[in-house]
Amino acid sequence: MRLAQLWIFGAALAAGCEKPPAPEAHYIPMPGPAERPFSAAVRVGPMLYLSGQLGTDSTGKVVPGGIGPETRQVLENIKRLLEGNGSSLDRVVKCTVMLADIREWADMNQVYVTYFPRHRPARSAFGTSGLALGGRVEIECVATTATGS
Repeated sequence: MRLAQLWIFGAALAAGCEKPPAPEAHYIPMPGPAERPFSAAVRVGPMLYLSGQLGTDSTGKVVPGGIGPETRQVLENIKRLLEGNGSSLDRVVKCTVMLADIREWADMNQVYVTYFPRHRPARSAFGTSGLALGGRVEIECVATTATGS
């Protein structure tokens, strides 16, 4: 009798240890008519992974004026993409900043901090040998969403 009880207990325990299914990835296409080889963002469970955003306006051109206006436009583009997918700047947990010239890091930061007044996401920043469309700054983010759907 004791052996049967142990077997039933072991079977019940094993059944409760099954792994839940992995969350499905949902690919959010890039807006606009141009076919690009990447998604604007990918949602996996409650996480939203944004592709790097440039300081482009609605016509797809980099805004004029240098690092300050470009950083502002990048963050507006990020804000719009987050809000359109169930998230917000308050839910950003990590950013990666790529600068065409690392000497513009302080000028970029002056704008960047105005978009994260309540919390500061984890962040990495580095200089590059160039960015797409001749941009001065590109930022990618990871954020949580209100739901995993």
